[in-house]
Amino acid sequence: MFLNGVEASKSQPFERVLFAIGIRHVGATVAKKLVRHFRTIESLLSANREDLLAAEEIGEVIADQLLATFQKPEWRLEIERLRQYGLNFEAELKEQLSDSPISAKKIVVSGVFESISRNELKELIETLGGSNVSSISGKTDYVFAGEGMGPAKLKKATSLGVPILNEMEVRTLLNL
Repeated sequence: MFLNGVEASKSQPFERVLFAIGIRHVGATVAKKLVRHFRTIESLLSANREDLLAAEEIGEVIADQLLATFQKPEWRLEIERLRQYGLNFEAELKEQLSDSPISAKKIVVSGVFESISRNELKELIETLGGSNVSSISGKTDYVFAGEGMGPAKLKKATSLGVPILNEMEVRTLLNL
């Protein structure tokens, strides 16, 4: 049973492996940001505090927790063991389109879309150089709103003046 779990883990992308390791304050989103910035475990492990703080959305608490974790010899030994078992500690090279209309834009996806799943839409946003964010703020560039968008998100986006695009407008913007 344990070996089956290890075998299945070998096919997981680096961001999932990093998340699964269980570093405090490193959830799925933070793991993805770290992987996008550092690309390999070697680069991440050799990062100093300033390097960590330079990564998107990584603040002092997360940077300090990472450094404390990385300094533990038993943790580094465990990473080496997992590497020997064949787990993935390197980011896939996905081509990102930097000249897309959503390049470097922060986008919240909310609701259900008829022609594309939320996960497919989020992957497309990243491929086109945009960032998926989970909550609306003054830094949000767009809300892609499918059916059943929550009223609280709608109210917040409207009050902040964040453009809310329905499925047809999203398809037009992304040339789908």
